Parts: sequence; C-alpha cells; structure tokens
Amino acid sequence: MVRVLYTALLYLLIPLVMLRLLWRSCKAPEYRKRWGERFGFVPRVDVGRHVIWVHSVSVGETLAAVPMIKQLQSRYPKSLLVVTTMTPTGSARVRSVFEDSVYHVYAPYDLPDALGRFLRRVHPDLLIIMETELWPNLVHHCRCLDIPVIVANARLSEKSAKGYQKFSRLTHPMLQDISCVAAQHEDDGERFLALGLCKSQLSVTGNIKFDVNLADALKHKAEVLKIQWCGVEKRPIFLAASTHRGEDQVILDSYEQIREHYPELLLVLVPRHPERFGEVAQLCLDRNLKIVRRSDGLTPSRNDQVLLGDTMGELLLFFGACDIAFVGGSLIPVGGHNLIEPAIWSVPVLSGPHLFNFSEASRLLREAQGMAICENAEVMAELVVSLLQDPQAAMRMGDAAKSVAETNRGALERLLGIIERQLSLP
Repeated sequence: MVRVLYTALLYLLIPLVMLRLLWRSCKAPEYRKRWGERFGFVPRVDVGRHVIWVHSVSVGETLAAVPMIKQLQSRYPKSLLVVTTMTPTGSARVRSVFEDSVYHVYAPYDLPDALGRFLRRVHPDLLIIMETELWPNLVHHCRCLDIPVIVANARLSEKSAKGYQKFSRLTHPMLQDISCVAAQHEDDGERFLALGLCKSQLSVTGNIKFDVNLADALKHKAEVLKIQWCGVEKRPIFLAASTHRGEDQVILDSYEQIREHYPELLLVLVPRHPERFGEVAQLCLDRNLKIVRRSDGLTPSRNDQVLLGDTMGELLLFFGACDIAFVGGSLIPVGGHNLIEPAIWSVPVLSGPHLFNFSEASRLLREAQGMAICENAEVMAELVVSLLQDPQAAMRMGDAAKSVAETNRGALERLLGIIERQLSLP
C-alpha cells in the first residue's frame, strides 16, 4: 500500500521533474535531450545474449564503475553490458570511455510503466546499482522478474540512513528484495542492517575506488602536462577539484593569500558541474585574475594565474600534474568527493570538513597524515604555504596518502566474486 502511494505521488510530481530538466537545460542543453529514454523508450537489445545492467547515477559513480565494467567485459565477453546514468555528465563519461562497446541510455524514472517498458526491451539478467541509488519500484520489478539486484560499492552515511528511516515502511521491503549489498565499510553495512537488510544479504567488500590503476600512458601524459604548466620557472601548482557553488569564492580568497608568499603559483580550478564553467570564469575575472581555459587548448603563460578546468574526463590526469590538491564538495555540506584519486598519485590531499560521503576514506587518510582539513580560506592558505615551504613534508604527506590507497586495494576482486555467484552464465 505504501509503495502504491509513493508511486501515485511520483506520477503527480513528474510535471515538476520535467520543468526542472528544462530549467537545468538553460545552462546545460543536454538536459533537454533524450527524454524518451527516461520513460523507458529505448532500443531493444538482442534477446539471445545475457545482459548485465550497471546503473551509475552521475560522474562519480560512473568513474568508480569503470574498472568493474572493464573486468566484466573481459570475464563475460559474450554478455552485453548495459550502462545507465541519470545525468548528461555521467552519460558523456560512459560514451568517452566505452564508446560503442556497451549499450548506454538514461535509466528510466521509477514509474511502473517506464520500468516495465525498459525491462521488456532490455531483458537484464542482473542489475548492479553503484553506491546507493535505491528506488522502490525498480527493486520490486526486478524481484518479480527474478532479476538479482546487487548494490555495489554501497555506502550509507548517517544522514542518508536517517532519511531512509523516516520512510521505513517503504525502505524495509525494498531492502528485503535486494540480493546483496556489497558495502564499502562495516559502518555502512550496520546502517543497512538497521534499516531492515538481512545479514545474509550483506557483504563488506571495501571501496573499489582504491582499485584504480594508473596506466603508463596516463603517467607519461601527466609528466608532460606538469612540465607544460610549470614552465621554465618551475611554478608550483595547486589544484582545486570538483568545486561547488559557495566553494570557489573561498578557494579564490585562499589563493590571493597564498600569492603573497608564492606570487607565481598556478591555480587549477575545476568546477564539479559543466553548467558552472562560465560562472566560475566570471568569478575569476571579477577579481582581475588572468585566466586561461583548458577547453581553448592553450598552455598557461607565466602571466596566467588561473587555469579553468572546463573539460570533462581529465581530472584524474590533473591530479597527476599538480603539487597539492584540494577536493571539493567538502567546504559545504555536499559530503565530499573522491579523495582517493589524488592519493594514488602521491599528492598531498586537502579537504573541507564535510566528508560524510567519504567518511572511511577520509579517516584512513587523516590517521596516516596523508590528508589535512581546511575549515576556511585562512587555514587552506596556511596549509598550502606550509607544504610549499617544506617539500620534504609535502613528499611525506603524499607518500602517506599513496600508502593508504595501496593498502586498501582488493575490493574490486571481492565484488567480482559476488557478481559471479549471482550470475548463471556459461
């Protein structure tokens, strides 16, 4: 009965959802396209093949899923990998990495008719949901069709758990229908259990984001890029990655303070969402900062102060070309973004205090002294200046971060074992 009421409410909200897509399309035109896919109007797949469906909401989840998808393609070459996202940025990432080697569309909304249409056209044998994108009707429909559902690299913050608890009559039966939750950490697992998941459905596998491998070609590209950015004067490089509205001002305040000690410092500023590229560029210009945009294909000159990272899919490369990295979504209560990517490059990691989406990774990095917290612009500036003044301390911090990343590898292999047990493939 509760799910029926939820479904009725969702149908009533659809006009508002579409208006929101239109509003977002004012800055990101891709939101205006491919609406039919969101209602299950997708091309039919070859019913003669086994189908593994991987759902990742946006860029962060998609990046985490990439190594897993590549392993699945290798282990099950006769199977079709269906990869769905909800955002244009996630979609762009899937297409750039996999091109035509996977079947990619937007995921349908959690509406019975849209889900039914999608499932009849795609015929998945297994659904793998990345992290915590749980929808009651989706899970229910899969259960009715005997499609196993795995929640991979699952995380559940205290904040999110409280939200799910408010709707326990909806959450509890949904969790009962899930085949397996592969949790990042024991704390995540305990929160799932408290919401109604059975112990037999839970496995603690670790965070697959630790299993990123840096290809030799990428390492070489990062070395070349760093030489280009540093120039003959060997200017230091400070990267502010995945920033949100409300964070860029703090970073620019900090940058101006750092420049009192290191006027040659290059700030590489990468907003999280493409629709904000122009907005952030204007923030820099309003401060009379000389900027160059990555999308223009230009190398920063010695007079350029800010490089705006307004391209997609290059952040991992940028981490390899910087001296110090700040990871955004953490100065405001977004919950943080991937702290592991700079760590695997041996780069000192800075972050704001709001890290509930990466609580375990941040704990490990802080305990190892591979990461430091900046509450405001002043603390950020002090930390950056301190690390630039003491290269040996910066090296120790970066090495500590890398050690954490390497020590915690192995989650991907454990997850693949769970997937194998859920599949009945030749």
